[in-house]
Amino acid sequence: MRIAVIGTGYVGLVTGTCFAETGNDVICVDVDKEKLKKMKNGVIPIFEPGLDSLFNRNLKEGRLQFTDNLYEAVRKSVVIMLCLPTPQDEDGSADLSYVLKVADDLGKLFKKEPNLGFKVIVDKSTVPVGTSDKVRAVIKKHAPKFDFDVASNPEFLREGLAVEDFMKPERVVVGTSNEKTRKIMDQLYEPFVRSGNPIYFMDEKSAEMSKYAANSFLAMKISFMNEIANLCELTGADVEKVRISIGSDSRIGKRFLFPGVGYGGSCFPKDVAALINTANEIKYDFKILKSVYDVNKKQSELFINKIKKHYNGKISGKKFAVWGLAFKPNTDDVREAPSIAIIEKLLAGGAKVSAYDPVAKETTHKVLKNKINYAKHQYDALKNADSLIIVTEWNEFRNPDFERMASMLKQPVIFDGRNLYDVEKMKSMNFTYYSIGRTIVKNK
Repeated sequence: MRIAVIGTGYVGLVTGTCFAETGNDVICVDVDKEKLKKMKNGVIPIFEPGLDSLFNRNLKEGRLQFTDNLYEAVRKSVVIMLCLPTPQDEDGSADLSYVLKVADDLGKLFKKEPNLGFKVIVDKSTVPVGTSDKVRAVIKKHAPKFDFDVASNPEFLREGLAVEDFMKPERVVVGTSNEKTRKIMDQLYEPFVRSGNPIYFMDEKSAEMSKYAANSFLAMKISFMNEIANLCELTGADVEKVRISIGSDSRIGKRFLFPGVGYGGSCFPKDVAALINTANEIKYDFKILKSVYDVNKKQSELFINKIKKHYNGKISGKKFAVWGLAFKPNTDDVREAPSIAIIEKLLAGGAKVSAYDPVAKETTHKVLKNKINYAKHQYDALKNADSLIIVTEWNEFRNPDFERMASMLKQPVIFDGRNLYDVEKMKSMNFTYYSIGRTIVKNK
């Protein structure tokens, strides 16, 4: 099948590459000519485990192509995937300007060339309920008689596991009321669900809601566990024991119950805010989701308060080592990352920061510029630092050389935002150790 993927961001690049891997001819479209040049030469602009081998294999075989010519790509394709950014507006709503601009361009093309054959326009981007109708209306404004359909096909990709999620999806959701579209989408996804995982066909609005509902529910689990962790600290309970206990309940499940400094990334913060905005527009008070948003915003502030309290409110002139900048392991994404909020508050208090992350140095530099020092190795960040702050749970941080750490830090103090270490071990090694929802260990 011939597919045009409009937008080569995180979702677009993974989508295009994985569809090419199953034998489809994929043309990826972007307006960034420098980015296109790099991708044509085999340079991937994002960090995603497992993507590079698929990308280069399909690039070499000619199944994966890149262009800045939207019309050329659309003319050659039956399916047009819209993988465009939908950034958060100031009111929390999703900005649909990129999606609707492309829809407008498509409408103009279809008006000029009404005999291109049936086209399926697929909203792959995370978009509010009713977006399919808006895209359809914009296209019909220019080409009311053109034979096309607009479907919703939300992605459920986890950064760091996106290739696996796409190639072996737990489920595929397609929103369409058009039987011709249904057959095309069923054929497109058949290679990915041969083990029996379902393709759920439904109306467009239900499909659009499914993505927001899923991400908001997972965000709710994280925020709930962070609230439990905060309560554990005040009562003397151990959140790790509580987590294991409730996670064994099959109705609850083990995943997304790890307390920390809050969720981040390109999905959860934006999608929670967008769903709240959708509720506000129809005058529905979504109390639970508003609390999820508020708890997450508060979590990094509570973590900073621990640090300030340890230093009696005086962090000016202190140097902090930070391990982890990406919002989660196995990605270089720092969008809405707790690390950024924490570092900015440290800097605002007059502190200095030396940070290390295995892959997120460049993406962090785009945000923080030269406000902090970027260490080449994790132990380099510890030199002459007053304490260590752990924000991202990279595997290489889980079993470090604690004796080396203690010798490099001015004082053996760790603020662990991901509960990586055992409390008793920290006590035996004479560290002062702060974690989330567990007993504070004071160095004797």
